[in-house]
Amino acid sequence: MKNELLYKIAITKIPKVGPITTKNLVSYCGGARNVFEATSKELVQIPGIGRTLAENIRNHNVLEEAEKEVEYVKANDIQCLFYTDDNYPQRLKHYNDSPALLYFKGNAELNHHRIVSIIGTRKPSAHGKAICEEIVEELAAYNVLIVSGLAYGIDVTAHKKSVLMKIPTVGVLGNGMASIYPHEHRKVANDMIENGGILTEYTHQQGPDREHFPMRNRIVAGMCDALIVVETKHKGGSMITSELANGYNKDVFAIPGRARDKRFGGCNFLIKNHKALLVESAEDVVNVMRWEQFEKNRNIQKQLFVELSGKEQSVVDILKTENEVSIDKLSYTTQMQPSEISSLLLELEFKGLVKTLPGKRYMLV
Repeated sequence: MKNELLYKIAITKIPKVGPITTKNLVSYCGGARNVFEATSKELVQIPGIGRTLAENIRNHNVLEEAEKEVEYVKANDIQCLFYTDDNYPQRLKHYNDSPALLYFKGNAELNHHRIVSIIGTRKPSAHGKAICEEIVEELAAYNVLIVSGLAYGIDVTAHKKSVLMKIPTVGVLGNGMASIYPHEHRKVANDMIENGGILTEYTHQQGPDREHFPMRNRIVAGMCDALIVVETKHKGGSMITSELANGYNKDVFAIPGRARDKRFGGCNFLIKNHKALLVESAEDVVNVMRWEQFEKNRNIQKQLFVELSGKEQSVVDILKTENEVSIDKLSYTTQMQPSEISSLLLELEFKGLVKTLPGKRYMLV
């Protein structure tokens, strides 16, 4: 009996089946394996799946390719993260175009509580590189994970400085893990695996095709809390990533340049058109993200709010066990009415202990 991983990989190899269709198929069929076990008649009943695509799913031999990939990932200590898995990057998961499957090698927590993506030109000025290194160095005090694309220029500068500062850093590749592109960055990639990692949606033999890099950019944009554009011209991959981040409602920041300096033309454009906030240092980012205030509040709460009622303490204890908890689960677990839970949560929020999330979900501050 073939394991589920085989089918998770195989479904991403079916021609004309992208992330959105994959998720649709898995949702209707109840699992990746079930997609391959469904009949053509069952498949065509799924919205968006016509007869041609159904026959393609039924007849295309992708399981053999998937078996080779399973062997490779097991031999090379690579994690496969399907979008239904808990360790899949949760910030990325809810976007329609997010990859159905990711390959990860390293030890970083991809759901780290603070993730910053740093991007910029492949041919930075000395000033741009210096600013990038300063920002990374300043972020070291805030316990962040730094993400970039392992490309020439600002990307690899951010990675190298992170390695030097012992900040976990993840490089998102535009190719499979059988090779590092560009090959000059193999050493830094190996260093990153020791404290961070490398991440890709491509199977190991896929090369750095031109169309892969715009696709890679959506992962860099979708994984982060904050995206910092250090130096870029008016056109290029950094501008694409910035647009994606804005579309994902991320906080976007840009380092300004002198007027009419083409090297910073993209940054200035983003700032001028209110698509990025002007920042000159990591402190500006920290203030906007309220990370400094978060640390202060946490220290205050330990001093001032240690005394809780029995019911408040029971809610806090449950919230300690998970990153996010729904009000329904809190009600079920505590055997209290939703109205009473809502009142307790409001009180805990006033005390600075609880934060409200979309979808009536809650987390400890």
